[in-house]
Amino acid sequence: MKIGKIAFVTVLLMFTLVPGAYAQEGNLPAAHNLLMNVVYGENGGVKETMDIYLPADITARHACIVLVHGGAWISGDKSFYSGFAQQLAHHGYVAASINYRMLPKWHYPAELDDTQLAVRFLRAHATQYGIDPTRFGAVGDSAGGYLVAMLGLRGTRNKSLPLSNYSSRVQAVVDFYGPTDFTSLPADGGIAPGGLSLLSMFLNGDRVHSPQVYKSSSPMSYVSPTAAPFLIIHGSADELIPVVQSIRLAKALTADRVSATMLEVMAAPHGFLNGQHPGIFEAMAARFLDKHLAR
Repeated sequence: MKIGKIAFVTVLLMFTLVPGAYAQEGNLPAAHNLLMNVVYGENGGVKETMDIYLPADITARHACIVLVHGGAWISGDKSFYSGFAQQLAHHGYVAASINYRMLPKWHYPAELDDTQLAVRFLRAHATQYGIDPTRFGAVGDSAGGYLVAMLGLRGTRNKSLPLSNYSSRVQAVVDFYGPTDFTSLPADGGIAPGGLSLLSMFLNGDRVHSPQVYKSSSPMSYVSPTAAPFLIIHGSADELIPVVQSIRLAKALTADRVSATMLEVMAAPHGFLNGQHPGIFEAMAARFLDKHLAR
């Protein structure tokens, strides 16, 4: 495992010197075929949708990348990753950026169930979209980072939902500054006091009265030798989700002999990713996915 403090300039130099690097902002390839607002499920009268970006050759079987936006489970949408999804399609992936149910109406586990259902839907329609069902990756930031971590760590939570014969697990995860442990107090590296009200809303209860919910909803509770490889990128100046949350997850994965790369970006705050205008961090994610999802 690689754990260390990596200054932004170091990361920038390392990846701009790689031949054939992914395009940066201002040089975005157009999606070869964009399918917008594809309905992948319906719960409580709400239709969940995704945008699917297809590569040029739709007759082959490509690895699929599921992109999950952040926004504290209360805001944001699938358009956040539009630029990065275009890049991934240009480089031969099927990329699916999803919407999911959110607060204040929908609490955990609705967000997780939707995200897992999206993966199962794509596997069920692998032939239609040119997907290799054995090669799935997931990328998410903040609340989305939490959700993709769960895709790489635990099996399907609600097997009574449609498409129960299809797995919701992915084979590679890129987690940008997602929370990993809801049982930790702020003084012990837990979510900052400013985010606790949203966390209690998300879990529909407080830690004192619902300790088991806080534990069972934490990615740290599902670390095992069967976990997917992880790339975890987190800013050292994150005042909402302390970087120690990601460091602990990386250490736990490594202890179980799972491949985990932890990059701590010096002085970076929470929310530094911009999936609409991809830059160096998206390029890092793409290199990781190339490594772990190659044929």
